[in-house]
This record gives sequence, structure tokens and C-alpha cells, in this order.
Amino acid sequence: MRKRIIIFIALGIFFYLVGNQVDDYRLYQGSILAMYTIGLASIVLLTGYSGQVSLGHGAFMAVGGYSAALTLTTYDSPIWFVFLVAILSASFFGLIFGYAAARLSGPYLAGTTLTFAVGLPALANQFEFLGGEQGILFTVGSPPAWLGEEFSQDKWFFWVSAMLALVFIFFTANLLNSRFGRTWRALRGNAVAAELAGIETGSWKVLAFVVSSGLAGLAGAMLSMVLSLVSPGAFALTLSFSLVTGAVLAGVSSLPGVMLGALILVIVPEIADLVSRQLGDSEKIAAYLPGFIVSGLLVLSVIFTPNGPGENLRKHRHKKHA
Repeated sequence: MRKRIIIFIALGIFFYLVGNQVDDYRLYQGSILAMYTIGLASIVLLTGYSGQVSLGHGAFMAVGGYSAALTLTTYDSPIWFVFLVAILSASFFGLIFGYAAARLSGPYLAGTTLTFAVGLPALANQFEFLGGEQGILFTVGSPPAWLGEEFSQDKWFFWVSAMLALVFIFFTANLLNSRFGRTWRALRGNAVAAELAGIETGSWKVLAFVVSSGLAGLAGAMLSMVLSLVSPGAFALTLSFSLVTGAVLAGVSSLPGVMLGALILVIVPEIADLVSRQLGDSEKIAAYLPGFIVSGLLVLSVIFTPNGPGENLRKHRHKKHA
């Protein structure tokens, strides 16, 4: 525990120093990196530890994003309360799907969550208070006055995002190293044996879905904060696939690898933009190349590092110290 605290404090100092040295665009990328880190942690908890596959976690992010936007625009709530509502709202939907998860497994569960991710954007278009196709434009407000007039909005978002990522990754790391994590690993390893050992498998699966959905809802609220927009297009099906891909690339059962997976997802658009410029700045290339690169990385990872580079590095480190 003490070593983990020191590591997270060191990371906080590092992010603080970096945030004062880079421009606003890099700060924006840093906020997106923090968002993906939380989103990937939710996949690691659900799939890597409890063994439940979700292909629709972008939908839980959408629930968190819409909840945050509605809370802020309707009640002008403080930012901490906005994030709390996002977590609780997504957790509630996770509770509903968790009961389904207790009765489903494998492709049936994956298909159910995928249906949710496909249907949610269409559902959002049917309600006027959700903003339809255009979504809801909003802002979380300017940075506190005591930070000074030169303190930019992007730096403020980066500070908030980095702090949330550190706090909730620390929370998740401790949770997965506790009795909860050990029980979920037992479920993933052999659900029948776990049940014979006295573990109520259905309740533990529901709990995993609730916690994972809450993390995804937080990530969705962070994304909507950075974009100052929540709309069906911001939470498209590709977002769910990106989360799964990032988790596989980092190691779906390796929490320390989530930052690596998040970094890959942030860098890929940069590579696509560079390549499209070299090929004549084609809009079609810029639009489709990121997905192609991510898919290619996923295929290479499955072939050469089935458990993901992050998981392989962790195993190598354990063998070295064994």
C-alpha cells in the first residue's frame, strides 16, 4: 500500500510539472489520455478480473456523459457533484445489465451489451431534452479565479482529468488487490468451483458490472467535459470497440497497462493525420485510417502477444524476481 501511494504521488507531481510545460493542445490530449485510462480500467475490472465480456461500454460512458451534461445545465451544479451523478447513473444501468450478466455468458453477454451500444444513440435522438442528433452544448465553467487569468481552460480540464484518473486508478488498484479482486479472479478462473467454495457467483458478477459501469460513466463525463458537448456521435459504437482494443493491447488483465493502452489510442489519430498529409491530405484517409491502424495493432497483438504487451511485461517481471 505504501509503495502504491508513493508511486501515485510521484505520478501526480510528474503530471503537474508536465502540465506547466506543454501547450494547450497537448493538455487536451492529456485529458483524453486520462479519460481513456479510466475507461480501460473499467474493461480490465469487468473482463480481465470477473471474466465478463462487454462490447458496449461506450454506452455506459454515454449515460455518464448525458447525466453530467443534464445535471450541469439544469441545476448548475458544482463539478464534483456532476461527476458523482455520472458515476451513480451509469452504475444504475450497470446494475440492470448486471442482473442479465448473472444469467448470460460469453457471446450472449457480449451481444447484449453490443445491442445497448447500438441502440442508445438512436434512443437519444427520440427525446428533445437530450438534444437529438446535435446533442447538448455546455461548459463546466472557467478555472477558479485564484489560479490566475493566464490559467487556460485546457490546463484546468487537464488538472481535473489527471486528478480523477489518479484517484480512481488508485481506488481500482486497491479494490482489485483486495478480497473483491481475488473473488472476481476465482469467478473468471472457474465459476463452478467458486460456487462450490461458497461464493454467490450471481451477486459478485452484478457487483463487478456495477463498479465497472460506474468507472465508464466517469470516463464519459470526463469526455463530455473536454468536448463541452454530449451527443450520439461522441459516443458512437467505435468508442466501445476502441476501449476493447485498447484493453487487449495493454493486457486485459493488467491494470498497470491501461495507461499504455490509453496512450496508443491517443497517438493513433496523430499517426493517421501525419500519414494523410503525406498522401495528399485526403479526408477519407484521415477518417478511416485510425480504425485501420487500431485494427492492425489488435491483430498483431493477438498473434504475437495474446495477453497484451502489458500483461507479458508483468509476467516477465515476476519471473525475473522469482
